[in-house]
Amino acid sequence: MDIPQTPAEPATGSVPPPRPQGPPPPASPVVFAAPFTDRTAWAPGRTSAYPEDGRNRADNKLDRIGPAYAPTPDGTFRARRAGRGDWHTDLVSTEYAPGGFELLAGDELSATCLVHAEPGAWPALWTWGRDHDNGRSQPGHGEVDAFEYHPDHPTMLELTNHVRPAARYADGLVAPGRPFLLTVRFGADSVEWSVDGSLVFSDGAGVGPHWRAWLVVGISVSAGAYGHPAPPPAVDELQWRCSGLTVRRPSAPAPRRA
Repeated sequence: MDIPQTPAEPATGSVPPPRPQGPPPPASPVVFAAPFTDRTAWAPGRTSAYPEDGRNRADNKLDRIGPAYAPTPDGTFRARRAGRGDWHTDLVSTEYAPGGFELLAGDELSATCLVHAEPGAWPALWTWGRDHDNGRSQPGHGEVDAFEYHPDHPTMLELTNHVRPAARYADGLVAPGRPFLLTVRFGADSVEWSVDGSLVFSDGAGVGPHWRAWLVVGISVSAGAYGHPAPPPAVDELQWRCSGLTVRRPSAPAPRRA
């Protein structure tokens, strides 16, 4: 059946021209962009998130970190098979470095990452917070996982806020061997993760206004629990790459004038 068409109303005036767009707002200033070879900014093989002997078996990891295990100048993080079931794993943190850089609420972290589908590899970029002055730990130890990756789910990133618990296993974001740009904004009320310029998770929880945390970048080796296989016997080295790591911080608002 034909449906009667309602005639369009006549135009009553001309369409106003589009308003000219001004320049985009300036980017927040960079407050941290040190290469991994800078020993004033990064301490190799040290984080208080690991027990004193540099192992972390309780967290399903075969890692053995130490000052001798640092990434290459181009940001390649390696895990190399050692004796007695250990793997020497590269890790750097700002925690024990002379600069002692800490992220604050509102900061934005970005880095270009490249992962590989090598069984047992466990790349990660994360944060770890200092204790309060009274000795109490921050909620979740100030930990936010900018990403964790397991090759048994080769196109998935694990995005987790441990401060105000929220998480997403975001699939279809990455591909082994293909670089991706990761951006994380540590908002007081919501942590937001973007991949290659597209927002993929806004947790609606945030880190709170007083959060502060060190940066940690490293590679772990899965011991085989939680459905993540350990490396096969023929594999003696695992790796991933992180480059262009930068932290921006919003400028403080200008003081109001009377």
